[in-house]
Amino acid sequence: MATSASDAPELVARAHDGDPRSLARLVSLIEDGSPRLRSVMKELSPLAGHARVIGLTGAPGAGKSTVTSALVRAYRDQGLRVGVLAIDPTSPYTGGALLGDRIRMQDHATDRDVFIRSMASRGHLGGLAAATPQVIRALDAARFDVILIETVGVGQVEVEIASMADSVAVLVVPGMGDSVQAAKAGILEIADVFVINKADRPQVQQTIRDLRNMLALTERAPGDWTPPIVTTIATTGDGISELVGKLEAHWSWLDSSGERGRRRAARAREEVAALALSALRSKMGRLPGDSALGPLADRVAEGQIDPYSAADELLDALTDGAPPGQHS
Repeated sequence: MATSASDAPELVARAHDGDPRSLARLVSLIEDGSPRLRSVMKELSPLAGHARVIGLTGAPGAGKSTVTSALVRAYRDQGLRVGVLAIDPTSPYTGGALLGDRIRMQDHATDRDVFIRSMASRGHLGGLAAATPQVIRALDAARFDVILIETVGVGQVEVEIASMADSVAVLVVPGMGDSVQAAKAGILEIADVFVINKADRPQVQQTIRDLRNMLALTERAPGDWTPPIVTTIATTGDGISELVGKLEAHWSWLDSSGERGRRRAARAREEVAALALSALRSKMGRLPGDSALGPLADRVAEGQIDPYSAADELLDALTDGAPPGQHS
């Protein structure tokens, strides 16, 4: 059933009251980039801003889905409502989520206080779907206490999650060289908690030493947060309570240091900038002529104009609607 601007308040109100079908419709509207999204967002925004957003990232095979499922269970034991966004690779045939993390979280499928959604990355770099910030807002407005974001796990482009989450848990596995990969990928800088999962494997202590040595090389000001290292065996639940405790400690530090407000402001800046850039790209396609960008690109390639001047012409055209090259 289509959602018009006039019934957006009713849809948002039902999602806010805990109706999972209404929330699922909201998320679908966001993912599809519906033209009704503006009216929906106006209703959602005043209701959001309360949930804790936790990102889980790491190399494929680190057990992110298993850790996520264990965290859901731990938070539900505390009586908290939990939303899960599992960002999957995109199917080249359907454009939909390929792995389907919901299959790996069947234990929570019948719990009305758990909402699990697999979202396709659709080629978006950074391991996150482009719609993720707005889906986070929808889950927040639906009164979920904790929102867990599990990323694709594609290696060195995972760092984008740092701009989406309040706390970031980076998962590594003993014996897979993940600690070295973390340093190369810049993941060391984004981790608020390191999780060495599958800690029943050999080389756990070596992985702990590697991470501690890398952390020791990182400069921190007095009062800065130092990422703790937690070992877990997510399949049995070992270490999950400690992980929850470290995430709780980080949440408290965010509050006392003022970092939570700074992170959320940075998140909002990134979202606004992304939407503005998307709008600019859309306007480019609506300029007179076959394309505003094509002729400019041809002139740059032929040396008739430099790229900076071409960019200025394009921006002028987007401002006043006249084709590039026809300004007084």
